Amino acid sequence: MRPLQLSTETALKLSKELNVPLEQLMHLPQHILIKKLMEIDNKDNKEK
Repeated sequence: MRPLQLSTETALKLSKELNVPLEQLMHLPQHILIKKLMEIDNKDNKEK
């Protein structure tokens, strides 16, 4: 499986937001990453 095609800035921000090591983030399957991003978005929307 190829690493995700993310910019350095994006990868670092996601790593911090998801509390996942950068190396692990880069090798996450895309569908799992999208699911985690949706969870973050839902959490942010509930706080507003």
